Amino acid sequence: MRTGDRHACIFAAIPRNFAPIGPQMAAAIHGAMRSLAVLVAAWQALIWAFAPPRYILPAPLDVLAVFRHRPLYLLDHMLVTLGEIAAGFVAGTVLGIATALCIAAFPRLGRLVWPIMLVLQAFPVFVIAPLLVLWFGFGMASKVVMTTLIIFFPVASYFADGLRRIEPAILDATAITEATHWQALRHVRLPLALPSLVSGLRVAAPLAPLGAVIGEWVGASAGLGFVMVQANARMQTDTVFAAMAIIALLTLALRAAVDWLGPLLTPWAEADDNPRHLNEWKRP
Repeated sequence: MRTGDRHACIFAAIPRNFAPIGPQMAAAIHGAMRSLAVLVAAWQALIWAFAPPRYILPAPLDVLAVFRHRPLYLLDHMLVTLGEIAAGFVAGTVLGIATALCIAAFPRLGRLVWPIMLVLQAFPVFVIAPLLVLWFGFGMASKVVMTTLIIFFPVASYFADGLRRIEPAILDATAITEATHWQALRHVRLPLALPSLVSGLRVAAPLAPLGAVIGEWVGASAGLGFVMVQANARMQTDTVFAAMAIIALLTLALRAAVDWLGPLLTPWAEADDNPRHLNEWKRP
């Protein structure tokens, strides 16, 4: 089977004139803004109803005042955490993809590696964080390693599962061709498992800031987690809330980036779930 023929068999079902994802992204942003407005309104209602002390629950305006009075301070620490998140997300994704491919290419290796992965995944991140700080120091390295580990498990698990769960009829059709094991993996199993990889990235994206911040809680000299620890010790709860707000925005931005990347990697899978393109699939 020629390479062109294999590609044609796999991607023949991709619909023409695939719609842009701009409206979907705009709808997601509008939904997030509505949820944020409801949350802030409920927060302010609690302030009016119970009038808690500022060090217990500051008002939304108090948190906004922190952004107004200390923008550069928050920006500097945000950039540190953002660098840790980005480096850990990329490293965890690459490591997870490589591990899943090795498991699929070498089944015996997979039977050895998979139980080890499950055991390591069972350890809570709070247990591993002090050891990583001890081994890699208080700098950026320990936070990147922590984020890498958190990202690695869902990416490797979802992608390996997608590589294993290819429909038997497709594998049988590949077996009657002249394609080798490596050609079948590259041109058939790998493209068909990409939706599972995207699902793993969507699960992992909200966890990436968690790894960086937990590492900063355990030991750091910069970052949003460091800001939260220092502010909490001084009972500056408004600063803690400001750092939490930035972390939430980073999490939403990373998830939005993955949602934007998904249709680019798997346009056929996204179109299959979109009713607007059902007629495209029916065209000869």
